[in-house]
Amino acid sequence: MSAPAHQTYPTRKMSKEEASPANMGEVETANKRTIYKYIHADGIQSCQLVMGLTVLATGSVWNTMPAHTHTRRMEAYFYFDVPEQHRVFHFMGEPTETRHLLVANHQAVLSPPWSIHSGCGTANYAFIWGMAGENYTFTDMDAVPIVEIR
Repeated sequence: MSAPAHQTYPTRKMSKEEASPANMGEVETANKRTIYKYIHADGIQSCQLVMGLTVLATGSVWNTMPAHTHTRRMEAYFYFDVPEQHRVFHFMGEPTETRHLLVANHQAVLSPPWSIHSGCGTANYAFIWGMAGENYTFTDMDAVPIVEIR
């Protein structure tokens, strides 16, 4: 993933153990996962990129909940560790008019700033996510309550 740069930062390698792991979600809602943040304000520096890795725990299938948007940046997903006979339903679109894509192993999805993004698999999986835009803050997101999604 890349984006236009207006400043030079040093090249840096970061191990998974250094990548600010954050345990998120709950077994009860099938979204227990670990998020590894690599490129962000407190990690590897970049002009416009925020990037990381999400790994779902065994038995978990939702990659985020509630769904949300990032109105000041776009996001890309690269799904992997999706077993051959399984798929991920990637939900996107305006919160009041969503659609889904059926995604297999090693496939990617681009999500525009106005679109929600969330996914549910038929088994646990992992994905690399990257965002590009004017905002570099990891937590800048607008959650959409589940009851408002159509």
